[in-house]
Amino acid sequence: MFAALLASCGKTAREPVTLTYPHGWYSEPDEVKKTAALSQQFTAETGIHIQDIPTPENTLDGLGLLIKLLRMGSSGADLVHVDLIWSAVLEPDLIDLKPDLGAEISSVEPQLLPTYTVNGKVVAIPYQVNIGVLEYRSDLLHEYGYNHPPATWSELERMSQRIQAGERAKGKKEFWGYVWQGAQAEGLTCNALEWQAAEGGGRIIERDRTISVNNPAAIRAWLRAKSWVGRISPPSVLAYREGDSANMFDSGKAAFNRVWLGRTIARGAQSHQAYWRPTHPVVPTGFAAIPGGPGGSGATLGGYGLAVSGHTIHRQEAIKYVGFLTRAQVESFQNGKAFVNQPGGLSASSATNEFEESQHGSRVVDRPSVETGALYKQVSAAYMSAVHSVLSGKKRAKEAAAELEQQLIQLTGFRAVPLPRAGK
Repeated sequence: MFAALLASCGKTAREPVTLTYPHGWYSEPDEVKKTAALSQQFTAETGIHIQDIPTPENTLDGLGLLIKLLRMGSSGADLVHVDLIWSAVLEPDLIDLKPDLGAEISSVEPQLLPTYTVNGKVVAIPYQVNIGVLEYRSDLLHEYGYNHPPATWSELERMSQRIQAGERAKGKKEFWGYVWQGAQAEGLTCNALEWQAAEGGGRIIERDRTISVNNPAAIRAWLRAKSWVGRISPPSVLAYREGDSANMFDSGKAAFNRVWLGRTIARGAQSHQAYWRPTHPVVPTGFAAIPGGPGGSGATLGGYGLAVSGHTIHRQEAIKYVGFLTRAQVESFQNGKAFVNQPGGLSASSATNEFEESQHGSRVVDRPSVETGALYKQVSAAYMSAVHSVLSGKKRAKEAAAELEQQLIQLTGFRAVPLPRAGK
């Protein structure tokens, strides 16, 4: 006993572990407050401290910094946010979470996992999930005799034309049927992917690494969208980003808007959608699935996941925190804490019911970031440029599709396989 006492006197008290956690504050409006509360709870339960470090909100700006921080080890980052389009790029610097967090991974909706799975390795667990949806003026649909939002792009066109004509007849000359994101940016890639998937034209690059852009269905999708410009969408839509279309809709100048909404990560919890929106519409609002076509309805997936650095010296502590955050996110939806933050709009329950009904038959469409890896930024830039050239009338659709196909072949080395003709 005396020897043990002497030995213990020579030991210094172990310093508490502090995890470095760089991440952006760009998902939920109250994320800063929410994350601070969770980190405090985790510290109280485990004694492990969290150092939150804000990073650039723009995912393109933040990628280079993220790579640098990961490779600095624990002095830079122990765990990070991973935008789903960068999973393959960051995979070499991230650990496989499957061996340690199998239970947490199994609690997540399976369709959210492929974009975070690279070569069989789960590099991140989905944490904040965004999905493309259609936002609509519920009062105007009722006024013009519609008892449901448009299920197809053809229905959206007809409704938009009728509502637009009616509102302009009331003197609202700047009213438009449908606004969306047409600027040559990532938002256009997401929109065009939804149009193309609905027409049965593929997802740019398929999971077998074949290129699917130069086919009749994709060309029809682009031409359909081109026909909206100046007819049901303002000519300026070709310069719109998310904030621009939201401002038009929120100010009461549009009937429909393509918008990002959050959703739960919880497996089988479709009735607990996580509705949030960065701004508050001042008009009665509803949400519906993205309209479909011959290929069905597809909504682009966005958001980020939680990952652990492969260079951290606090591996087990970081894994523990990722598991803690994942369980907290799942439990928040299981406890019914999701809500719609839209004053003057629909109630949470009615919005949830209408959205769930419209979701029947729709599917998530993920961008081909896993297939293209570090080339994704170039692939997306080529795709959005080709689509924008068609929408603006600078190129014919067939010409743009053929040129894009050749460009993607040169970029990726993948082969192009035309998809079968879809629809008429």
